[in-house]
Amino acid sequence: MHAMTHLLRAFAIVLPALTLPTLLAQAQPSPGAWPQRPVKFILPLGPGSGADIGARLVAEKLAARWGQPVVVENRAGGDGFVAIGAFINAKDDHTLLYGPASSFTAHPYLHEKLPYDPRDLAPVARVSATLITMSVPPSMNIDSLGQLVALARAQPGKLNWATVTGATDLVLAGFLKSAGLDMAKIPYRDPVQAVNDLTEGRLHLYWSSYAIVRAQAQAGRAKIIVTPASAPTPTLPGIPTVAQAGFPGLTFDGLIGLYGQRDMPIELRERIASDVKAVLADPAIGTRLIATGQEVVPGSAAEFAASIDQQRKGLEQIAKVLGIKAAQ
Repeated sequence: MHAMTHLLRAFAIVLPALTLPTLLAQAQPSPGAWPQRPVKFILPLGPGSGADIGARLVAEKLAARWGQPVVVENRAGGDGFVAIGAFINAKDDHTLLYGPASSFTAHPYLHEKLPYDPRDLAPVARVSATLITMSVPPSMNIDSLGQLVALARAQPGKLNWATVTGATDLVLAGFLKSAGLDMAKIPYRDPVQAVNDLTEGRLHLYWSSYAIVRAQAQAGRAKIIVTPASAPTPTLPGIPTVAQAGFPGLTFDGLIGLYGQRDMPIELRERIASDVKAVLADPAIGTRLIATGQEVVPGSAAEFAASIDQQRKGLEQIAKVLGIKAAQ
């Protein structure tokens, strides 16, 4: 009887030790159960931008799929540094960065020092691409990029150009230098002024998102001659790509997507990308995005990373042509 009492006491000590961790494990969500709470998308652009509209469309569909709220937070300013800082400092796998890849791939060539390490942004999912166009004024009577290049070569210093973002500035400036073309860059703070100057013939070449020139192009007051995109798009029927026009060095895709923290496991990144791809299959989202000058181009984490790497390498070569050293 005495031995039996000792045995029962031993069980009384061992059983809680065995069951408590088991109960705790049952009480905790599985590490694979993501999201476990609300998710946040931080954007480096303001409300109403194409990326913002796309982010909100995707967030709404993902919230329904995940059973958790997905909040979009606009943190514009500082060439994207404000949003990137907020994202990195969150140190949270439920906070994602949503924005154009070109904002980040161009940073090392536009700033002497970066307040972040590009490796801090782990590609999660490719979502869309901004439709980009190159336009001329109808008064120039030019129908192709080849004709524009010939005219610029024949009249050095007489023609000018403008773009809307840092990355496209680099690409076009690099192309002009490589081709030995003398065209003046006109800096615009307001794209509306640029479009007005284009329609009046004061601006000779404008590289912008399609959304910015669409109304004037449809009215015949601006002429789209080419798209820098790597592939033709049904949204711009009859408009060749720069590669088709014979100038592959101007190829540039306006990719937009989601990024996670540097240490986010690839399995989780691919799972999120799979969910993004599923919600983008809704034709209503594609229709809404086209209205904002974007196209749906879903891609896995690996595909998005490859697209970004390709863009980085292209900008690295262009920076060498322009004599620009990358930020340390």
